[in-house]
Amino acid sequence: MACSSIFSPNLLSGFSTGPTKLLLSYQTNHLAFSSLQCNNKKRDFPLPKVASIPFQPPINVDYLEGEFSGHGVTFEDVNGTCMTKMVLENGSVVTLMLPSGLITSYKAPMWHGGTMELLHTIVSEGEDGDALIQGGVSLAFFCGGSDDEVPWSPCNWSLLDIRGNSQDSIQVELISRDRADMVEVRYIVTLDESVLSSELVVSNSKSSSLQLTGCFLSHLTVSTPDATYALGLEGSDFIKKSPFSSNYVIVPPDISQENKFSISQLWSQMKFLSGLGARNEQTADEADSTSTESEEEMEGEEDDNYKQLTEQMSRIYTSAPTNLTVIDRGRRNSVVAGRHGLHELYMFSPGSRHEFYGKYAYICVGASAMLKPIILGPGDVWKGGQQLHNPNM
Repeated sequence: MACSSIFSPNLLSGFSTGPTKLLLSYQTNHLAFSSLQCNNKKRDFPLPKVASIPFQPPINVDYLEGEFSGHGVTFEDVNGTCMTKMVLENGSVVTLMLPSGLITSYKAPMWHGGTMELLHTIVSEGEDGDALIQGGVSLAFFCGGSDDEVPWSPCNWSLLDIRGNSQDSIQVELISRDRADMVEVRYIVTLDESVLSSELVVSNSKSSSLQLTGCFLSHLTVSTPDATYALGLEGSDFIKKSPFSSNYVIVPPDISQENKFSISQLWSQMKFLSGLGARNEQTADEADSTSTESEEEMEGEEDDNYKQLTEQMSRIYTSAPTNLTVIDRGRRNSVVAGRHGLHELYMFSPGSRHEFYGKYAYICVGASAMLKPIILGPGDVWKGGQQLHNPNM
């Protein structure tokens, strides 16, 4: 990411919540963000960032415009971050940030003739006083193999190709590789007239198996969780889990840090249990039997087919339907969240203790492999993803 001094006002056009007092204050007063070493020289001007992204050379927006123009996609350099905008003639618009791969906005046409923002994105102050962009649609996946192997997470994306046109559909393909160039992950974002889809294609060129753990995370903006319902979950098994934590996930501050979990923690737990079982099955069985009661309290079966999301909840559904409809009676719209290649569904609701149409008026859903990882053998290729369908046209 290139060094720069302040946020451009144009950056705000890609966020679902619009300008905030925080950013306006930063722009007006040039308050300092965290410093960065660029070209071995310490810069003394502020640095904005999209969560925590490893350093990479500045994106050449002029090159992208010349190489990929004519597909209904435009590029804008915003202080070293590239805002990639996909626009269809029917009014559908998606904003994708590079190199993070974060989708900050999905504006979709509605039955009343206008467009509506379906994603929830906020700009807040980070731990070091920097600006933090969270929400939207993000990825949180780890790739790893043997016990002594450090897991790798694709988070620094390069633009590989753009296909399609503004009349029918637009497809943006990103790519990321591990340091050894043995694991390749392609992230394909497709926008058509009524669907925004995100798909991962993971290729394992190693001589050993690869384990993939993680999830897609979509923050759907709502009037309030109290007016929001999930349809079709009746009979689905679930496991209660603490709210997921990552650079891009929005979790209200009243949820303590101890009650959050991250993919790295989940990865460590799985590695420990796997090693424990290999070394001593009896010990694992004894530990399992002593925790049966507590595990039963954390498991359940959904008994409501029209589930109101008023209360705070954080669950992983292990047998949810492939397509889940989320209805917001306050905004009079709905979104169908679908998935393929992933069998679990993560759902988080911050509850209705917060302000209507406010900072925490959202529902987070995600196709996931957090309880049971995806295993790729040598030379294997895996595909999986999610779709956000707009049925309101």
